[in-house]
Amino acid sequence: MKWDAQRLDEGGDQALPLEVTGRGGVVRGGGRGGLRLPPPVPIEAGTDDEAMAIEITAKTIINRVPGQSGMPFEWTVNPYRGCSHACRYCFARNTHTYLDLDSGRDFDTRIIVKVNAGALLRRELAGPRWRGESIAMGTNTDPYQRAEGRYGLMREIITALRDRANPFSILTKGTLILRDLDLITEAAGQAPVSIAVSVGSVDEPLWRSVEPGTPSPNRRLDVVRRFAERGIDVTVLMAPILPGLSDSPAELARTVSAVVDAGASSVVPVVLHLRPGAREWYHRWLSSDFPELLPQYEQLYRASHYAPKAYQRRITEQVRELAAARGLRRRPRHRAAESESAAGPETAAGQLSLL
Repeated sequence: MKWDAQRLDEGGDQALPLEVTGRGGVVRGGGRGGLRLPPPVPIEAGTDDEAMAIEITAKTIINRVPGQSGMPFEWTVNPYRGCSHACRYCFARNTHTYLDLDSGRDFDTRIIVKVNAGALLRRELAGPRWRGESIAMGTNTDPYQRAEGRYGLMREIITALRDRANPFSILTKGTLILRDLDLITEAAGQAPVSIAVSVGSVDEPLWRSVEPGTPSPNRRLDVVRRFAERGIDVTVLMAPILPGLSDSPAELARTVSAVVDAGASSVVPVVLHLRPGAREWYHRWLSSDFPELLPQYEQLYRASHYAPKAYQRRITEQVRELAAARGLRRRPRHRAAESESAAGPETAAGQLSLL
């Protein structure tokens, strides 16, 4: 693995003890959201091994997004690489190949943990070159994946951003964000904060198959509900909408209704796109679970990573009409909502398409 030299277990101390002592002194689990520490040897790609947390010390934490990327944000923070949510379609899969790991099972099970993320961010925010621009989180892998339950890196990160009154946005499928609800509310009182939750469909059998490591759609909608109760607007990404699986009029209506009932401030539909890395892994899953759909996908995605524009427009219009019929209108009540309104729906769609 490319970052082997930065690993803490290579001659350094572990960030957390491997075993966790529970009630009555009983040792339970690995304490890393089901991830164990790797052995102190170089990590190779493609080994069929247990899921592991690879603790490293990062050299930098605020990342500049290349201008040619077309993304609606310039700066990101990613405390983790790889994602135990294991979404079959995740665009970020190919980024694991930059570390000499594979974009399939390695992406799901070799989770890079930047254990010094909070301290490093605080230092970089205080640096003379930093100008207080907004920082996007959740744009590569989910910061509230299972490992966050043990490492708690996001709480340190949000505290640092709050203390500097620095704007930020979070995109997530993780319910662990509720642990930081109080802190996010405080931060939103100091600077613009934008929260978005990804719920592509409320079809539970489909969710179990295509997003096996994520909380259920209903639990994610409860996140929306809890933030709304605090007066913080949340955008819901219907992302991704899967051709032949979650794009029927009835399924779109069911999902939009659930989103509205949860109290979302807006809904942004995003049709599946398949970049290298994700394309192969998704095709493998489709071949196993829904082989009858292969001809449809080969037709839709034969010329591009994206579905045809006419198809995307049709889905987008359907979702907008369904939302309007349910009376969904943006009513900003909080700075979290104001920053989202300023960005506009096109920006939100671009940002959230990453999930």
